[in-house]
Amino acid sequence: MRTAIYPGTFDPVTNGHLDILTRAKELFDRVIIAIAADSKKTPLFTLGERMELLLEATKDMPNVTVRVFEGLTVDFARKCEAVAILRGLRALSDFEYEFQLALMNKKIAPDIETVFLMTQSEYSFISSSAIKWAASLHTGVSDFVTPHVEKALMAKYSNLRSDVRDEDS
Repeated sequence: MRTAIYPGTFDPVTNGHLDILTRAKELFDRVIIAIAADSKKTPLFTLGERMELLLEATKDMPNVTVRVFEGLTVDFARKCEAVAILRGLRALSDFEYEFQLALMNKKIAPDIETVFLMTQSEYSFISSSAIKWAASLHTGVSDFVTPHVEKALMAKYSNLRSDVRDEDS
């Protein structure tokens, strides 16, 4: 069985992530979405919330599973007996960073390949950060995320706004 892992923070999962995943699940027998527990980023959603959002988004993908991991991606890939690490590329600006990461991973784990998939052009400008920014300004983000993710974003920002109002009182 050829397994690939698709690591990231997925804060939140976007249509761009799902585009990469939809194509990757046709290339591999099993794809494990690997939610990074330790990241330099400060996530909006908790690990549990990100897990729930991804489970809902992938419920109709039988060869896709969702797991949380800590530590090096290649160590997790080995634990899962993965032959590949999937990385999505949106624009040329992604490539330099991803290329450096892939070279480092190859040095650490020569037996695991990094597979780059270009996102469809309609998703090339989508990033979780931009979506969170738009949602925080009460802008609908239905073109960029699934309905359940948009609902979660709007609820999260409504709660944050009411927390700020409560502090101001």
